[in-house]
Amino acid sequence: MIHIRQLHKAYEVHGKTQVVLDGIDLDVKPGQKLAILGRNGAGKSTLIRLIGQVEVPTRGSVEHHMRVSWPLGFTGAFQGSLTGMDNMRFLSRIYRVDFSRMRRFVDDFAELGEHLYKPVKNYSSGMRARLAFALSIAIDFDCYLIDEIILVGDFRFYERCREQLFNKNAGRALVIASHDAGLLTEVCDSAILLRNGRASFYHNVAEAAADYRAL
Repeated sequence: MIHIRQLHKAYEVHGKTQVVLDGIDLDVKPGQKLAILGRNGAGKSTLIRLIGQVEVPTRGSVEHHMRVSWPLGFTGAFQGSLTGMDNMRFLSRIYRVDFSRMRRFVDDFAELGEHLYKPVKNYSSGMRARLAFALSIAIDFDCYLIDEIILVGDFRFYERCREQLFNKNAGRALVIASHDAGLLTEVCDSAILLRNGRASFYHNVAEAAADYRAL
């Protein structure tokens, strides 16, 4: 379970306070597939990062009672001067995953070849996303956080991402932020729609998608 209580996030922009999220209350249960909808700037990616605890809320709390991934597509956790292989070795120790098994999976899935032995700071954004995705899937998380950025790229990699997330890991919880209402309606069982810093919860994803389109 993930418990989110009175979550606020504000940024200082040109000397003014810009409130992005204003009192979000939310629970994510094991196996739940939660869609996050909202217009550009509504706070979808911010909420994903806060749930993943890679950003700190202005107020409120996020409590994890299951193992939660970092946001797929987020590469800030990588040490740029280290190679992909060295980053992999570090994460295998942190999460207590067998390095040999992780290496085989990442090598096969990310298809980075010799680039795994090069510093991550020299990777393209697409290569970093491949590495981040493959590493997160190689770790047995209970909940995966997905920002739309990971669902782009060449068609073959996109299809492999979908297969891993929505079929092979079907029993895991997912929190997905996306503009693709069709995809979210297909794979999710509940939704929130972000408007003016607030979240409206829906048990019916199609209804949430219709309200989102109406915006």
